[in-house]
Amino acid sequence: MNQKSLGLLLDQCGQNLKKLKQIHAHAIAFGLCNHHRHQHLACKLLNAYLKLGQPILAHNVFSHIHNPDVVSWTSLISLYLHHLHRPAQAFCLFSKLILSGLRPDGFSVVSALSACGRTPDLTGGKIVHAMIFRFELGDTEPIVGNALIDMYSRNRRIRSAQTVFEAMEVKDVASWTSLLNGYVMCSDLESARRVFDKMPSRNAISWTAMIVGYVRGESPIQAMQLFRQMMRAEGEEDFPTCVTIVAVLSGCADIGAFDLGQSVQGYVNKVNLITDVSVKNAFIDLYAKSGRLYFAVKIFEEIKEKDVFSWTTIISAFALHGEGSYALEAFTNMLEMGLTPNEVTFLSVLSACSHAGLVVEGQRLFNTLIQCYVLKPKIEHYGCMVDLLGRAGHLNEAVELIERMPIRPDAVIWRSLLSACLRRGNLKLAEMVGNKLLELEPDDDGVYILLRNIYCSENRWEDALKTRKTMRDQKIKKRPGCSWIEVNGVVQEFLADDTTHHIGTGIYILLEVINKQSKLDCDLSSLE
Repeated sequence: MNQKSLGLLLDQCGQNLKKLKQIHAHAIAFGLCNHHRHQHLACKLLNAYLKLGQPILAHNVFSHIHNPDVVSWTSLISLYLHHLHRPAQAFCLFSKLILSGLRPDGFSVVSALSACGRTPDLTGGKIVHAMIFRFELGDTEPIVGNALIDMYSRNRRIRSAQTVFEAMEVKDVASWTSLLNGYVMCSDLESARRVFDKMPSRNAISWTAMIVGYVRGESPIQAMQLFRQMMRAEGEEDFPTCVTIVAVLSGCADIGAFDLGQSVQGYVNKVNLITDVSVKNAFIDLYAKSGRLYFAVKIFEEIKEKDVFSWTTIISAFALHGEGSYALEAFTNMLEMGLTPNEVTFLSVLSACSHAGLVVEGQRLFNTLIQCYVLKPKIEHYGCMVDLLGRAGHLNEAVELIERMPIRPDAVIWRSLLSACLRRGNLKLAEMVGNKLLELEPDDDGVYILLRNIYCSENRWEDALKTRKTMRDQKIKKRPGCSWIEVNGVVQEFLADDTTHHIGTGIYILLEVINKQSKLDCDLSSLE
């Protein structure tokens, strides 16, 4: 039994852990695992264990290698980076590689840059960048330059990423996509679109990056338009992936483009992407936000292997429709399935309690989040609790919770409490909360208008005039309302007092006709 024959057996063992352990045992027995000359076999064993989800066994393989080479070190770095999700430890291993006196190669520096991007660690990334110059590692292959662009982008140094891109002698589609995604991560969608339009060639990842950018940047209409353009593009590399579909469905859900969502569903069924759990979760969200809870539940029930995100999405759907008891029942069923809820799951079920007025249940779940699952509540969880207490009229408890928060309350929390105060007629507390809001968001036109209305309702005309004068002096204008409507698969956007819409003239003519017809009908009914 030699290294070559064991290597062939490794290629054939597939997903059989028992057979893999037998091959490993033979390798140890014949002394083929720990000798420097047989590191290729050790790396194959390490990667085979990783593919089977056995990181501890993979680490044990590395620990028995005497004088590991660059390939072995890179395999271990990959283990910590991609399988254990510990980027800081992965970078420490790269440091040990350098201290051992070995010369890094392109693959090892790419892993190190990825670790610096995920941590994030700009200083470490710059050190690796200097090593790339020193060892001349980024001259011919674009993979190193692409990793540098990604590292600088994740560390919010988009200008440095742009400089690296411009200096690259060889660029591939991944280089352009890395820069595009960098601008998306830095919330600069205009620059991202300029990069996208200049790309000499695109693939599904490029299209998806730009579509996801629009969805996350709250520009769903642009996302829908780009998706239609993608569907018309030619070439197999332009076909939408599951990630693309999920992003598009998220955009459809946000603006209520249900007809477009259904057409996407037709495409998904045609290319057999409907089997993907993430795609089904996105359809649950779409149907729920489109007011079709029955179909959302139907899709959920069709999922054979439900993950945490499936349960979280259906709980959110119940919360959105005010079905608090069903949301709690789904949460209980999820726990019985042995799944561990994450922070988003708790946020969804707390939201359900808030909308349904289930104060006791919400408080119990909030305590469970802290005590049983040792999760640190985020500001969104506190926001849900403030909303829950405010809706139920427990305004003093809501204020006490805000005062006890280990996090500084944001404008969302104060706005939630302000709404509760106005609903309950507690104008004194509403005034205090409104002033807190203006400290955080001095340009919020809505708060000024609410405060002015409070002063008017209490006949405090002088204060009302002061509020209006402040708005005028600071040039704060009421932002126009915005709405969308889908007609024949096309989403139309309308702003209040906007006369620039491309079919605005026709709309106003039709409204005038309807108005005249309504008056005529009233006149006729008065004669009867």
